[in-house]
Amino acid sequence: MEIPLQISLHGIAHSEALYNAIREKAAKLERYYNHIMSCRVVLELTARHKGEGKQYTARIDLKVPGGEIAVTHEHDADLQIALRDAFDATRRQLEDYARVQRGDVKGYRAG
Repeated sequence: MEIPLQISLHGIAHSEALYNAIREKAAKLERYYNHIMSCRVVLELTARHKGEGKQYTARIDLKVPGGEIAVTHEHDADLQIALRDAFDATRRQLEDYARVQRGDVKGYRAG
């Protein structure tokens, strides 16, 4: 199954290579949990202050049955690193979510 994917770029030039990299990373998430309902990726150039350089932010929102996984990651100079780190963090959270869904670990219950 292919994940419905929405990609938004703010302050970043549109590039087919960038879109392809995002598509590949999103498709790999299905290896860890194959019931992902949607994936939204937002890449943004956030800070442009003199002397501070560029600040990139990568946000990933996954909708899964019964919940949502949201990750935001920032990096000072490299968009690819921000994107990689955000997808790595998303993968880890998705693996944890999948373990709870399978019953491998008990979910958190407020008592």
